[in-house]
Amino acid sequence: MKRPLPRGVFLAVSRALTLLVLAVAPLLPSAAHAAAPQVRTQAPGFYRMMLGDFEITALSDGTVPQTVSEVATHTTPQRVEELLARDHLEDPVELSINAFLVNTGTALVLVDTGVGGFFGPDVGGRLQQSLRAAGYQPEQIDVVLLTHIHSDHSGGLMSGAQQAFPNAVLQVHSREADFWLGRDNKAKEPVDPKYFEEARAMVGPYQGAGKLKTFGDGDAIVPGIRAVPTPGHTPGHSAYVIASRGQRLVLWGDLMHFGSVQLREPSVTVSYDVNARAAAAQRARAFAEAAERGDLIGLAHMPFPGLGRLGTEGKNYRWIPANYSSGQRW
Repeated sequence: MKRPLPRGVFLAVSRALTLLVLAVAPLLPSAAHAAAPQVRTQAPGFYRMMLGDFEITALSDGTVPQTVSEVATHTTPQRVEELLARDHLEDPVELSINAFLVNTGTALVLVDTGVGGFFGPDVGGRLQQSLRAAGYQPEQIDVVLLTHIHSDHSGGLMSGAQQAFPNAVLQVHSREADFWLGRDNKAKEPVDPKYFEEARAMVGPYQGAGKLKTFGDGDAIVPGIRAVPTPGHTPGHSAYVIASRGQRLVLWGDLMHFGSVQLREPSVTVSYDVNARAAAAQRARAFAEAAERGDLIGLAHMPFPGLGRLGTEGKNYRWIPANYSSGQRW
């Protein structure tokens, strides 16, 4: 017959076995607890950076699926698919809808407003959510600038029957306002009539309230923000140069839609260019200037936050996303 373990040894072994069981238990499958359900939503989209003394906040309005091979022009569907495949993409591509908020310290300026509800449920329409998540309220916006009046840039101007930015002045190039709001253009221009109707639905209430202000080529909007004419995609399409303490950000709007295609072949245009030849020429000029200067660029449809620079690869261009900053050293 074996002798029983001394009490001290028995207690030590018991404690060791208990600790072992506790350590192993979380690793064993349990029939009592099901896996946590998948959430399948993104956080409200904003990304903040400093440009000199200015605070820049990129705001996501969400995304929209686009079948690039159907809307790209001056190319072929086969070539589009080839270029997309180089970046591991295939049609339809989910394009970002980006807007940009500039706090100069004396003015709060929103550039573009997203699509609102024009593309239907679950497609865009998240700008207000992103704005509030970024710490701002729509009532605080002083100026809304539109790169152009297509509905994915102006669609967030209204919230139902109310102006979404009730204290803001809306500014757009005079040629843009004349084209989309003029009485006769709808009949004589080869543009889908819905764009004119959408423009009037979004911009008209601001015009009626005396809050629409137009500008001309190269005009200063507020100190540190200047408009640059880039007509082609639309007659009054404008880029905006944001400058503070020697740093520059150029907001391009729709100078480029599909990076995987147009960075490699800038001559590729889109079916909703009002003047495709002029749009391609503007893109070629802007690409060359941006690559030479090294400017930071903000784009409406590059993957959120849509901020980066252009580099060159032979005769082609490449997108260099802005380096992420946590903001801990601002």
